[in-house]
Amino acid sequence: MILGEIEGRIMSGEWPPGFRLPFEVDLAEQYGVSRMTVNKVMTQLVKSGLIERHRKAGTFVTQPRAQSAVLEIHDIEAEVRSLGLPYRFECLKHERRTSGAPDQAAMDIADGTEVMDLVCVHFAGPRPFCVEERLINAAAVPDALHADFTGTPPGQWLLRQVPWSTAEHRIQAVSASGDLAKRLAIPKGAACLVVERQTWNALGPITRVRLTYPGDTHALIARFTPASQ
Repeated sequence: MILGEIEGRIMSGEWPPGFRLPFEVDLAEQYGVSRMTVNKVMTQLVKSGLIERHRKAGTFVTQPRAQSAVLEIHDIEAEVRSLGLPYRFECLKHERRTSGAPDQAAMDIADGTEVMDLVCVHFAGPRPFCVEERLINAAAVPDALHADFTGTPPGQWLLRQVPWSTAEHRIQAVSASGDLAKRLAIPKGAACLVVERQTWNALGPITRVRLTYPGDTHALIARFTPASQ
């Protein structure tokens, strides 16, 4: 009875992804059963992939697992909304500055070129979806110096404003550092998926971005055909 009712609430959307379930003691009282019975039900729901437990934080309905095509450039808002979840973002850093040696090495731009240095957190429902760390080459995209990235995400703005001709992706797994773990609301040292991307057009490098996702909520897919023999 308890299992079927909770499953029904989750599958119907009454309890959407990210919804925090009542505590086990409260569910036991509500259904008139022992806490051990409720614990067994919760364990089964975890195994089914419908809920997930977070120490001290509670038990939540599982977020759908997002998938991105490796060789495509997606609008993060569209990715989130494709999961049926509300989207929002926060711009934590929005700095216009002169590039230095690390920027030159990362983006292949001249030392002293002006860049926009941005850090954003994107949310899917109540949970962080990914952290975006981005440099925009102002020599190739001068309008970026005056863009309001508090209202429009940087990636979305670039896709609408600046055509690109070449892109390079680099994918790796990392452990979340203290700051990154805090921004993604995950334990320090948790596995993360990182996609680093750089784009170019005829004017040179446009942007370099590092997107970091919690490792258990995102997957990358690629479709390809056999090379000619």
